[in-house]
Amino acid sequence: MTRLDADDAVRRETGAECDGPRALLLESREVPLGGVRAMSVHRSLPQRDLPLVGAWCFLDRFGPQVTRMRVEPHPHIGLQTVTWPFAGEIRHRDSMDSDVVLSRGALNLMTSGAGIAHSEYSVGDGPVELDALQLWVALPETRRHGVAAFERHEHLPTLELAEPGEPAATATVVLGELAGVASPATVHTPIVGAEIALAPGARVEVPLRSDWEYAIVGVEGITSVGAGADGRTGVDRQHLLYLGIGRDGIQIDAPDGALVFVLGGEPFEDEIVMWWNFVGRSHEEIAEAREEWEAGSARFGHVVGHGDERVPAPPLPGVRLTRRQRRI
Repeated sequence: MTRLDADDAVRRETGAECDGPRALLLESREVPLGGVRAMSVHRSLPQRDLPLVGAWCFLDRFGPQVTRMRVEPHPHIGLQTVTWPFAGEIRHRDSMDSDVVLSRGALNLMTSGAGIAHSEYSVGDGPVELDALQLWVALPETRRHGVAAFERHEHLPTLELAEPGEPAATATVVLGELAGVASPATVHTPIVGAEIALAPGARVEVPLRSDWEYAIVGVEGITSVGAGADGRTGVDRQHLLYLGIGRDGIQIDAPDGALVFVLGGEPFEDEIVMWWNFVGRSHEEIAEAREEWEAGSARFGHVVGHGDERVPAPPLPGVRLTRRQRRI
C-alpha cells in the first residue's frame, strides 16, 4: 500500500521508555486516500504517542468496502510489508518479478531492503468487496540496506488456545512466534503477528513474553480483555489496545464471538524516520530515496507487467524530518 496522505509526525518530542504494563485504548483514524481508488482506510499505527509496537510501525485496515483498487507502482525502503486479507482478492506485482493473487488465509511478505517497488490491484474490472490489514515491519540496521525479497505462504501454523470442551479460540501465527509456534515467514527481529478467532462464549489466556511489548487490534465483534489490576477493557474494530511490556499473558473473552489481531515483539532497537512509503533513520536518507524514485533510479527496479505508470512522490514537508519517539 502506498501512502498518499500527509501527517504531522515530523517533530522531535521528548521520548518515553517502554517500561511496564499498560492498558491504553487508542482509536484508529479514518484516512481518505482518494485518487483513482476512492478508498478510505482506518489507521491504527502509527499513533502520535506510539510510533511502534515492537518492530510494527504501520497498520491500516482497508475495508470492508466495495471498491476498485488500483495502486500503481510505488517504492519502499527499510521495511517489510505484510498483507493479510479478510475478503476479496488482491493481485501483487513487484520489481522482483513476483505476480501473485492473494486471498483469505494466505500471507504476502515483501522485504524492501534498500529498495523495491510494487503494485496492488483488486481482481476484476469493477468494484468488488475488499477487506484486509496492511502492516509494515521496520527492518533493523542489519537488514535494511540489503537486497529485496518476496515470499508467499499459503499454509500457516495454528494454535488452539481454548481448553478441551470449551468454546474454540484458534490463533493463526502469521508472522514470528506465539507460545512456541512459529510462522515460516522470514523475520529479522523478535516479533509476533497473530490472528485469533474466538467462538461465541470463548474465554482464553493468551501466553505472552514479559520482555516483549504487545497490542491487540479489533477486527470483528467486541472482545473483553483482562489486564490484571487495570481491570477489563472492551476492544472493537475501531481501536487498538496497547498492553506495554511485563506481561506473561492476557485474558480475552468474546461473549458473541470475535476476531482480533495480536501485534508484539521485542522493543525495537532504534527510533525511526517514517515518511510516505519509506522507513529510515535520517532526513537525508529519506530525501535521497525520494529523489531517486522521482528520477527513475534502478534502485527500485521495474514492476513486472507495468509500463510507465507509477505513483509520484509527494513533496517533502517544509520542516526537517526527525525520528519518531514514543511518549507513552
